[in-house]
Amino acid sequence: MSKRSDVLKVLEGKEPEFVPWFADLAYWLNYLRDEQKIPKEYLAMGSNYTRNLVDGLAGGLAEEGLQQLHKDLGAGFYLQGYFPFQEIYHNASVEITKNKNDTITYYKTPYGTLREVWRYVESSHSSAPVEYLVKSSKDLKALQYLYQDIEYVPDYALSEMRMKSIGENGINVSYTPKSPMMELVALKAGIETVITELLQEEPNEFDELMKCMAEKHTQAAQIAIDSPAGCIFVPDNLSSELVGGNIYDEYIKPIHEDWTERIRKAGKKSMVHLDGTLIPLLTKLSYAGFDVIEAVTPYPVGDIKLEELRKHVKEETIIWGGLPSGFFADSFSDTDFEEWVKKVLDLMRKDNRFVLGVADEVVPGTTFERIRTVDRLVTEFGKFESR
Repeated sequence: MSKRSDVLKVLEGKEPEFVPWFADLAYWLNYLRDEQKIPKEYLAMGSNYTRNLVDGLAGGLAEEGLQQLHKDLGAGFYLQGYFPFQEIYHNASVEITKNKNDTITYYKTPYGTLREVWRYVESSHSSAPVEYLVKSSKDLKALQYLYQDIEYVPDYALSEMRMKSIGENGINVSYTPKSPMMELVALKAGIETVITELLQEEPNEFDELMKCMAEKHTQAAQIAIDSPAGCIFVPDNLSSELVGGNIYDEYIKPIHEDWTERIRKAGKKSMVHLDGTLIPLLTKLSYAGFDVIEAVTPYPVGDIKLEELRKHVKEETIIWGGLPSGFFADSFSDTDFEEWVKKVLDLMRKDNRFVLGVADEVVPGTTFERIRTVDRLVTEFGKFESR
């Protein structure tokens, strides 16, 4: 059973032998690393070179250990976020310091110095901004200067290596940047500052920033599209409770439409992440041109029942997900977990526009056996009905 062959058939509109099963293990791998639970045989695989290529993406594993772990778990490989470009600032001064779990970055511009602080919290096994780069509308000129100054240059080393290292157990995926609005909401300013200050206090300056960011992010997106990867992922990490339909239509949809068209013209497949509350963004993303909507979370965690998901998308849109991340926790019994997986497989093995995946990531505390269980159930119950 080749996971690569099965998922490529789905992407091509053909019928696979089995329902493709793929898992985003990045969050779980951080947990294993922090708790020193990664088996030593996987840590010993690979070289410093391949370890450095995936630094920060794979719980300390080198590429060889990362791929072998996925194979041994029976989980198809597609994600550990990889941006195939580097950022170069020509005039702005960038200083980075690290203090225990904090990474502090200063950007010095003619319009002032911007500072951001990211913190890795071991108890949650993840990093997040504890001080955003943009605090108020007074920072807009400095931020626009940074984007005018930045140059993106290709860095395809990991993508080229993955053309060989993934083999038959997955697909090679490259990331674009986030769309400008989601870059601000998720990484640079936070939703409250964007909505209550930047948009309200300096709407003209904000629009100029959006145009500048769109131009530069599209340059980086094109670098991703030109990479060796066959699938291009837009990592906007959307949910309808975070971004409503009006904000999406005005600020995000035009970018998505442009990028999905570029990806399509390159002969590649476009993917975007949507989890949690799905209405109305599930439909909007489908009509924006995405081939795959990934991490789709059905009811009772999301707001659309499993059997009704396809009513909300175009006929050709591929829905990737179905297994809520919380169901991997030990609070969900083995029996209930298996029954849910079988229910999802019973739907997906009759329709070649689905990929079985986690919505959105395998959670800390998940056992190796629970992940293996999904692959066992796919083998037993996931063969397509016509086969």
